[in-house]
Amino acid sequence: MTEAEAPVSYKGWAGIKRAFGTPSALTMAFLGFGSGLPFLLIASQTLSTRLRDVGLDLKSIGLISLASFFYLMKFVWAPLIDRYAFPLVSALGRRRSWLLASQVGVTGGLFALAFVRPELGVTPLVLWVLVASFAGATQDSVVDAYRIEIAPESAQAALAATYTLGYRIGLILAGAGALYLAQFEGWIVAYLAMASLMLLPIITTLVCREPVQPEVRIQRRIDFFGAFWQPISSFFSANGVALALALLAFVGLYKFPDQVIGVMSGPFYLDSGFTKADIATVSKLFGVWMGIGGAFLGGIAVAAFGFRRMLLVAALGVALSNLAFLLMAHNPGQLWAFYAALSADNLFQGFAGTVLVAFMSSLTDRNFTATQYALLVSLANLPGKFVGGVSGYIVEASSYSTFFILSATTVIPTLLLLIWLWPRIRDRSTA
Repeated sequence: MTEAEAPVSYKGWAGIKRAFGTPSALTMAFLGFGSGLPFLLIASQTLSTRLRDVGLDLKSIGLISLASFFYLMKFVWAPLIDRYAFPLVSALGRRRSWLLASQVGVTGGLFALAFVRPELGVTPLVLWVLVASFAGATQDSVVDAYRIEIAPESAQAALAATYTLGYRIGLILAGAGALYLAQFEGWIVAYLAMASLMLLPIITTLVCREPVQPEVRIQRRIDFFGAFWQPISSFFSANGVALALALLAFVGLYKFPDQVIGVMSGPFYLDSGFTKADIATVSKLFGVWMGIGGAFLGGIAVAAFGFRRMLLVAALGVALSNLAFLLMAHNPGQLWAFYAALSADNLFQGFAGTVLVAFMSSLTDRNFTATQYALLVSLANLPGKFVGGVSGYIVEASSYSTFFILSATTVIPTLLLLIWLWPRIRDRSTA
């Protein structure tokens, strides 16, 4: 009997501890590590810090960040992941074959990025960011599908926390580890070291088990085009058009306040007078552990109180934590302000991440796991990513303080949608 079939309760604190004892929990930690490791290096703060360090202006940094747009568009090719195994390594199974191919792609992209010289021209860097972000986005889609299919819905909050543990450890190494290496050994050594760490998730993929495919509950077309339209039509059929559109909009806006400031955070730390070593210690080491604590707190809170109230708490927390950066803006170079701001920011980021992952997992049809979840994740990042691309213009036209205040006010549409959704959201974690 598989874990997904076993009549085991995963509710409450005892359920979370039970879920951590399963082989799936350990697997998710390693696969989460593989998903978290490349993100900062190709789509967020470590890359933007590297570009600022070699002298690029904020406008260029913001625009270059758009090269990682594949992370936002992974739902486009996710139907192929749901429908087919990856050629050449199809013997591994539908999920593991895509995992291996994408992890090898990430490793190659990071290796190539080690040797680019953005100060001499950004074209090679942009091209390899495109390659690495495509592979990284594919890896994320498969890992999410694997997590949902390997365990029952009642265990998803716990496995989301386990996945987040690995993901955040990957962020620590790609953030603090890469910045420390860049400070003392240079960016080439930093990126080569990160590429070598991808061996851990690759080995995990080779030894973990393939999830059992669910029984098909609806009639599925087996042609190429049916693989694309059926996941979308299934989502709208299950929820109704109005509720489905509201859920998609809600997911898209939920983490907007956090997403919109992501690109500018690395340059902001440097402009506030902190060294790369300071940033590594506070943001990429201390802050990430705060995020891990927030993730586990979110998993416990969902198990204890259900989705609805925790969605409200997390949305407010993410928005208000942006205001903590005003401490840094008005106290440049002060480490106490850095620690205070990063404590609030990462604690609520981790909390909201687990709550949102568990909520989105409950919305997916297991016949179309990769496609539907990839669509939800892409929507969760899409609005903030595009605004992040022009965030450098906003900062240069106003100030960092104004930017942080504006980012906090963007939670208002999310709260209005949540009011409408409140009586319509079934607390599936307690159902």
